[in-house]
Amino acid sequence: MNYCKWIIGGLFFIVISCTSVKNKSKNTQIAFLSDVHLLDIYGTFRDSDYKGISNPLDGKYTLVRTMKSQLQSTRLFNENYFAFLAALDDVVKRKIKTVVLPGDFSDDGQPINIRGLKRILDDYSKKHGIHFIITTGNHDVAKPYLTDAGKTDFLGIGGKEQVIMSKTGMYIPKSKDELAVVITKDIGTMGYAEVLKELGDFGFFPKKENTYWETPFATYNYDNYSFEKAVAQASIDKRNYNIPPYNTIVPDLSYLVETQNNVWLLAIDGNVYVPKEAVKENPKNPLNYNGPGVGYNTVLTHKKHLISWARKVVEEAKKKGKTLIAFSHYPMVEFNDDASEMMKQLFGEDKMQLHRVPSEEVAQIFANAGVQLHFAGHMHINDTGVRKYDNGKGLFNIQIPSLAAYIPGYKILTIKNKNKVEINTVIIDSVPGFKTLFPLYEQEYAYLKNSNDPKIWDKGILQAKNYQEFTNWHLKELVRSRFLEKDWPVEFKDYMLKTTAKDLMTLAHVSASKKEKYKNENWTGFDFIFDYHRMYSADELALKDIGVKRINQYKIIIDSYKKQYQLLEKPTAIQTSFYEFCSIFEKFLKAAPSDKFIINLKRNSIRN
Repeated sequence: MNYCKWIIGGLFFIVISCTSVKNKSKNTQIAFLSDVHLLDIYGTFRDSDYKGISNPLDGKYTLVRTMKSQLQSTRLFNENYFAFLAALDDVVKRKIKTVVLPGDFSDDGQPINIRGLKRILDDYSKKHGIHFIITTGNHDVAKPYLTDAGKTDFLGIGGKEQVIMSKTGMYIPKSKDELAVVITKDIGTMGYAEVLKELGDFGFFPKKENTYWETPFATYNYDNYSFEKAVAQASIDKRNYNIPPYNTIVPDLSYLVETQNNVWLLAIDGNVYVPKEAVKENPKNPLNYNGPGVGYNTVLTHKKHLISWARKVVEEAKKKGKTLIAFSHYPMVEFNDDASEMMKQLFGEDKMQLHRVPSEEVAQIFANAGVQLHFAGHMHINDTGVRKYDNGKGLFNIQIPSLAAYIPGYKILTIKNKNKVEINTVIIDSVPGFKTLFPLYEQEYAYLKNSNDPKIWDKGILQAKNYQEFTNWHLKELVRSRFLEKDWPVEFKDYMLKTTAKDLMTLAHVSASKKEKYKNENWTGFDFIFDYHRMYSADELALKDIGVKRINQYKIIIDSYKKQYQLLEKPTAIQTSFYEFCSIFEKFLKAAPSDKFIINLKRNSIRN
């Protein structure tokens, strides 16, 4: 009797144990924080006495860029330092132990900022047990080798611009009133070797606690894996490929890692440095390579080994029962809600970052390779790209919003089971200390005003109540001072900036009853353009800021005008441009879910 009980108990234990192993990855959570663009505002130069400027608020010396410069950029330079810490604190509160950074984790790969990032990651690793898994973006390794560089727009004494360069002679002063140039190697940009040396602990090198780790060049496999073998093949000299057309040898920091719970994280280094002809004479000169910002379109032509490696990894993951999550800096799927072709007609092929849109071939090739779920950054937008093919293959590309742009946030992936995952977007609106630098901006504003600078920024941004509102101001100033000037067709832009809500309803032939209902609306053509940029940047996250009432008015105008346009025999350029604008906006409004949604990988389906 006791013997039978022992057998039954033993069998029960085996069944429970097997079930436990089988469901080990269930409800595993991973946080994805992309495009942090960390500028270590409290960092110190190792080879210069320059400390930055003293902040009257707290007396600390700070290294910050001007407000003028960050309102001309698609990303913030300074406040995202505080936003990054706030996001990590939010991750800690949620008890998430794996954090992925898919590139552009630094301002521009400068030693001072890479060291600052390492200090923060080490701190959260030790205090909270977080595993950081990262890959490089175009701002982390601008060129494959160490490069001299600098910035002309740091904020200096008296609100003036402070130039900081890595080498003497790189900058020629334009007037006698400029501050003396600061020289430090810490403001240059690192190459692969330097980044790997500093940040190797965060996925780039194997660890003993990893269940598995490999690179595209590994000669071992899962069955005969050992930590010693992985270490022997992890050095940078073992991670190179020949890039066409001159077969130049360039590093590739891609890797696959299993840290826990039967989840494989496929970190794809999508940086491609297309060589210039001069590379034949000097392959180690960083200036002989183009920048890597285009992404996967050049992977297809110059880094093909990543495709075959991804296919191999997918097959192995299926055999071993692993859940495979791919990530890289660059999107694999068109990220404009399938409006890119219409955007080319309205803006031109070289505007609105359209050169960075991956071709349809990219999505199809990686989907056929078996990649189903891919997380990306680079574009500083919130979006979900979906592709489904007749052969049953499908690919979901999750665009992670930047912490340095509107709307700031990050993604949480929850693996429910081998076929179902849940994705939630966390908005980082409350950021302790985000107003810390405002007294310095007051000094800058006073200087610009006294200098009668025509490009003085709107001081209203300093009235922002929270960080999300601050990024909203940032985008609004960016639209006003950059996008309208550089991206929008002149004739159409000038027309829109003169219109009111009533004008656009008249243009669209909106019915008299609806016009009467909204006769007191005071929004303008600029508001419509600004909301276009909010939808472009944040997708459905922007709906709350725009408001249901305004969205409904836009829908009425779009629906009415699209019908009216079909009746026009010879539409004017303005009429055609407005039709294209409405068509694009409509695509944004009908996009795939991008806030909180569930993906079924077996069915290739997505739902809110």
